[in-house]
Amino acid sequence: MKRPRKRGSSVAVIDIGSNSVRLVVYEGLTRSLIPIFNEKTLCGLGREVQSTGLLAPDAVDKALTSLRRFRALCRVMQVGRVFAIATAACRDASNGPDFIARAERICAVKIEILSGPREARLSALGVISGIHHPDGIVGDLGGGSLELIDVRRNSVRSGVTLPLGGLALQDLAHKSLKRADRIVREEIDEVELLTAGRGRTFYAVGGTWRALARIHIIQSGYPLQVMHGYSISAAEALDFSRRLRRLAAADMLADIESVADARRPLLTYAALVLEHIIRVAKPKTIVFSTFGVREGLLHEKLSEAERTKDGLICAAEELNRLLSRSAKHAHELIAWTDRLARVVKLRETEEDRRLRHAACLLSDIGWRVHPDHRGEQTLSLVVNGNFGAITHTERAFVGLSVFYRYAGLSEENQPPLTMQELLTPSQLERARLLGAAFRVAHLISAARPGVLPATHFRSEGRKLMLMFEHRLGDLVADRVGSRFKQLARLINRAGSIVRR
Repeated sequence: MKRPRKRGSSVAVIDIGSNSVRLVVYEGLTRSLIPIFNEKTLCGLGREVQSTGLLAPDAVDKALTSLRRFRALCRVMQVGRVFAIATAACRDASNGPDFIARAERICAVKIEILSGPREARLSALGVISGIHHPDGIVGDLGGGSLELIDVRRNSVRSGVTLPLGGLALQDLAHKSLKRADRIVREEIDEVELLTAGRGRTFYAVGGTWRALARIHIIQSGYPLQVMHGYSISAAEALDFSRRLRRLAAADMLADIESVADARRPLLTYAALVLEHIIRVAKPKTIVFSTFGVREGLLHEKLSEAERTKDGLICAAEELNRLLSRSAKHAHELIAWTDRLARVVKLRETEEDRRLRHAACLLSDIGWRVHPDHRGEQTLSLVVNGNFGAITHTERAFVGLSVFYRYAGLSEENQPPLTMQELLTPSQLERARLLGAAFRVAHLISAARPGVLPATHFRSEGRKLMLMFEHRLGDLVADRVGSRFKQLARLINRAGSIVRR
């Protein structure tokens, strides 16, 4: 049963950036943030700051109008707490303090003007919130600045700020790409922390880099449209950035319909910055993150106990509570598959176990869908889910595990080949095995708690037995036996049902 949202439990972040002004409202201040409203206006506050030292008057008017709407929306939505931040344009412009004072009167909250190091730290915390055990350099490219910072798991080092945001770079270079290339090269070559990026991951944060990822996804025919966690090799990213610059030189960027008109002119500057970062840092992989400063700000406000929780498991727990027939049954299923893994000596890494537990929590979220479409609909819900701390490969694994639970393992009911190709053969076989286990468990229990704990596994040689306690003997049927035999065959065992 869906829990009613408590009045005033939601939180909002008003983010006054150099390019856009945005309001994001989250259901609550939790480890797995759930956005319930998201709106932005591309105001271009920072487009003239480098050359004039001022926020442009028309941009200020547009931003203030958006802020009035955002404040009204927060009242209508009965948001409990509102946090407001401002970044490079407001801290660099001489009329920034006046604008902030006017904005604070409209928003009725204190606006924190983030320093460069503070913005870098919050970007890193956002990546920690949205990426499971990150290890690499975080780069947050806004309209006014680029923040770079090293992150290892939950540890954040000091960061640097450079005036290389798309609008700032365009302004500094007077719209000359040749001049912009020289500016970026000189700035990036001076950043010592980038030398620690060799062979690691570069986490690209910011709307313009996300736009690059969107173009790459469309052009490559990639099966998922999820920006967060999209990963490509550094060599491929370098080649793509150079191709994009050639398109710009040929004045062909206007044909890219997947990117907002106001952001298209900034794409080449974003590609240029990424190209020089790859040249200096020599990362192995580029991962795009939709989790950044806003999520980092809220992550920082959690208790230490909450911050250390697994974001994926927290998201799966929430979906389990909202969509499953019994939240408790999903936890019994975790324990049931734990016992199965022990008895058959299934080789699992810590990450394998984490994904299995997440799949258990999500194994019953499609029960309201028409039976003919539960597999495909649940697969889509998982792989396109608005949550973090999971890679695209892991999305495919968890989604396919639940797909097989609903659709079965026959050749007639296979998932899209493009989705299967995201996994290695061994990962795909493990997803089929987990789906087969779910099919047995849910058939036995009808997703009701208290049943699975009364069934037990025993292994004797090449034989795997599922033993039912006496009080559940009437649940044994031919269909249960056939599904269990199918499960046993996937681990090269002969399966049988035993009444105790």
